[in-house]
Amino acid sequence: MKDQFYLHFPTMPKGTAQQKGYNRKTGRYFKKSKLTNAEHEFKVALIPHRPLNPSDKPIKLTVLFAFDTKNKKLWGQPKPTRPDTENYLKLFKDCMTDCGFWKDDAQVWDERVVKTYAESASIMVRWEETDVSEMLEKIGNVDKAIK
Repeated sequence: MKDQFYLHFPTMPKGTAQQKGYNRKTGRYFKKSKLTNAEHEFKVALIPHRPLNPSDKPIKLTVLFAFDTKNKKLWGQPKPTRPDTENYLKLFKDCMTDCGFWKDDAQVWDERVVKTYAESASIMVRWEETDVSEMLEKIGNVDKAIK
């Protein structure tokens, strides 16, 4: 299976997988409101695009986060500021897992993430199931390049 889709937002959801708080009284961690709000916005946008059944195959994933800005000179330029790609992608992948795109986000073996500025907030998602032979071919090519 292979799919590509775009998600549009009034403004890019704010929050990363690292935004958790700690309650000293109970000794438990909790999700801060920015994180729960971002999760909710992502899931509402993702649900219409989810497959009928979660994939159990290795996944190749590309995600482009386009952050809205009024500065026309920045449109299409890289966004080298916060949020960092690892934590933002982690939150997004967790939401894709919860929505049933795949069984476990550990199945994502090949991922690419891009952050850029744009006129409006959107996310382009491209994901595809891959087979083991493709993975082994890529690993073989890496081994050859290292030697």
